[in-house]
Amino acid sequence: MNATEKTTLNPLESLEEWEENLLERYPDPEDIAQGKATEAYRNYDTPVRDTVREFYRLNHRYQSYDFVLEKEKDFLKFDKKEMPVWDAFQFLNQLVDDSDPDTDLDQMQHLLQTSEAIRADGHPDWMVMVGLMHDMGKVLCLFGEPQWAVVGDTFPVGCAFSDKIVYPEYFKDNPDMNDPRFNTKYGVYEPNCGLRNVHLSWGHDEYVYHMMKDYLPEPALYMLRYHSFYPQHRENAYDHLMDAHDHEMFKWVKLFNPYDLYSKNPTPPNWTELRPYYEDLVAKYLPATLKF
Repeated sequence: MNATEKTTLNPLESLEEWEENLLERYPDPEDIAQGKATEAYRNYDTPVRDTVREFYRLNHRYQSYDFVLEKEKDFLKFDKKEMPVWDAFQFLNQLVDDSDPDTDLDQMQHLLQTSEAIRADGHPDWMVMVGLMHDMGKVLCLFGEPQWAVVGDTFPVGCAFSDKIVYPEYFKDNPDMNDPRFNTKYGVYEPNCGLRNVHLSWGHDEYVYHMMKDYLPEPALYMLRYHSFYPQHRENAYDHLMDAHDHEMFKWVKLFNPYDLYSKNPTPPNWTELRPYYEDLVAKYLPATLKF
């Protein structure tokens, strides 16, 4: 990595830009029906922001098998910080970029909008917890991680990169492309080995899954771990690595995805009214403090 690239590892001005790009690429079907042609979406040749292309150039270059194993070894020790759960939400809110003109909602408000939409539809309270916690892993940015190692569509490493991944041409600079251990269809894996045996690109999904794995039921953990795995839950690009149990559990992942993408609106939730419910909910499922 040269000196110039070291200064440009965060091409997006804020994580809100990333979330807006997700909405452009994976729109609500009702929005399409209201007049925007389907081919107007997933426009990677002329994206709304040049930063999106640069984000993926960096992501695809550096998210190698060895990089992922290194990050798992470093961050999954959870030895960086320990704090009460509600302090952790305030910690997460430091990610808001005040220069972003398109939203003044902080991370906590997005999480509340997601969880409130889930609750309004009558889903079990553990799924409401998923809505509340699903982006907690973005605290990785506050530990010095660049955005391309925190957000973005996730994908398996250790095997050939699918052409269904956004901007697949940028994998040409990934060292795994020329490594015979990693550049075949199955790579280091066995056919239908199950995603529990597969390493995905490093980011907030994997981090929050490990943070929550002792506290929430398995469908919730699948939602957390794979909610950014768009090459599979939207494109079905990795059926050859999934087992029957994965396919069954991905029904939950697909159920959660619309609440994450389409619950955003400019009206902030009324925290004063919601606080007693969420304090009781968090106390039901989580310990008093979390390790990061």
